[in-house]
Amino acid sequence: MKRFVAFAAAVCCAFCVNVDAAYAENIEISAKSAVVISADTGEIIYSENSGEKLPMASTTKIMSALLCLESGDLYEPFVVDSEAIKVEGSSMGLQEGDIVTKYALACGMLLPSGNDGANAAAVKIAGSIENFAEMMNDRAKKLGLKKTYFVTPSGLEGEGHGSTAEDMAILTAEALKNDLFREICSSATMKLEYGNPPYTRWLKNTNKLLTMYDGVYGVKTGFTDEAGRCLVSACEREGKRLICVTLNAPDDWNDHIKLYENCFKKVKTEKLCIPCEMYVRLAGSYKDVLPVTAGEDIADFTVFQRDTADFTYTVASPPFVYAPVKAGDLAAELIVSDNGRELERIPLYAAEDGEYRLPENDEKSGNFITKAKDIFSKWKK
Repeated sequence: MKRFVAFAAAVCCAFCVNVDAAYAENIEISAKSAVVISADTGEIIYSENSGEKLPMASTTKIMSALLCLESGDLYEPFVVDSEAIKVEGSSMGLQEGDIVTKYALACGMLLPSGNDGANAAAVKIAGSIENFAEMMNDRAKKLGLKKTYFVTPSGLEGEGHGSTAEDMAILTAEALKNDLFREICSSATMKLEYGNPPYTRWLKNTNKLLTMYDGVYGVKTGFTDEAGRCLVSACEREGKRLICVTLNAPDDWNDHIKLYENCFKKVKTEKLCIPCEMYVRLAGSYKDVLPVTAGEDIADFTVFQRDTADFTYTVASPPFVYAPVKAGDLAAELIVSDNGRELERIPLYAAEDGEYRLPENDEKSGNFITKAKDIFSKWKK
């Protein structure tokens, strides 16, 4: 029995090694952990210990900045919390009494990697750093990040604070769906105003890869003595979009360049397989259903071993669309998903008019239709 157990364990170990080796392909890099995924589908193209939980330093601020940008009132001035900004490490230069905006704090996190900016945003949004960490962990769970745990918004180490290369890649794919996040993290420099009173200053991005390698559009650097050099980047070439993460990588710039050079050769772009016929239920009209269609501007998807025909395509709308509807009106959304993970939401528009018909001598029906139309118009907004 002992021999059998030992044999079974050896087979399992060999299987695990082979799975990882299938992605590694003997690319010599310095990173302790690394992954490259499709920014569109999340497919893993390269993996080296990508499931190992490690400290990730200031790449933590990807989550902090995303939550900040999603919190609203981005351009409303306020005074920073004087205790929050008393933090060691990299800084955006905040001082007691400074007047800032949440937008400026997000820029301060993503460019000069300001620990002061991360703490100030956390206190403004959640009331305390501890409460903000709970928000970060709640979002991590919703994204399916299996081994990620946040203690600080800055990335300075706390007990249990850490993630994996794979989890950080998934988080980055989500963050890059936010247009403002992408715009900020892809900026080599940025002109902002904050202070007491606010005055003009320039922030410089710590991500040298933005100017070292064509097509890079972010995302975040990180370093502590415990974590070593950490880097998350995104790159687009000939319509193909990849995300690369390295943790504890002494030669991270060159690691990313090597991985992109290798992985871009393996992926291709495919159009989504939009269903030819799509309908929503129509009320208050002569017709029972309304044909809908996607717009013409449908982006290509970067795929590795997947086929877009295998994705799940679901038309999402209220129970009814209420007449009158004009051709070209927004009527629904097409949700594209793969293995339960939502990849894209595509607006669907009415392909033809849906004329309104009020039943004769039926005032109650008319009132119902009017109320229903109001509900639908709110859903479209």
